[in-house]
Amino acid sequence: MVVAQAPVPDVLAALIPEPEGEAKPASLAIICYSGDLEKTWAAMILASTAGAMAMPTKVFVTFWGLQTFIREDRRIVGDNWMQKMLSFMQRPGISHRKLSKMNFMGMGPWMMGKLAKQYNVASPRELLEMAQLLGVEFIPCQMTMDMFGIKREDLIEGMGEPVGAATYLGFVGEGAHPLFI
Repeated sequence: MVVAQAPVPDVLAALIPEPEGEAKPASLAIICYSGDLEKTWAAMILASTAGAMAMPTKVFVTFWGLQTFIREDRRIVGDNWMQKMLSFMQRPGISHRKLSKMNFMGMGPWMMGKLAKQYNVASPRELLEMAQLLGVEFIPCQMTMDMFGIKREDLIEGMGEPVGAATYLGFVGEGAHPLFI
């Protein structure tokens, strides 16, 4: 059964704006500030899913989240003893994330990995690689890099040019939906 739609009264029709050109696809601007395993996993799930949906996505990586995007062969980064100590205490790389709760002296991430394999859930590394292949942009925070003594060559392949917070806010100002993880 087809229901006929009533015409819009002329008074209301004047209030409805005419569409301007083609509609822009929704875009996403994720702030990845945490290096905790579950938050990294969530950011990678959302980024790869958005990429698979052809949604323009940028991930602004800052503070402890930036530790996730340091190359695995870099154990200690930084120029002075404080930066090196922070790097030592929070081991860089996507394979070395700790849980924020129930870390169990390293057993928590291992258990999460076993459960992920058992239930065919992609690892954060696999999700990151998938997101990059799907065109998701990962953009490091210049201020965090300076503060932690992280150099461009310390970062994984495929990272964008370092930018500041104003650039991220520009993405949001252009209509990107913000997410803070």
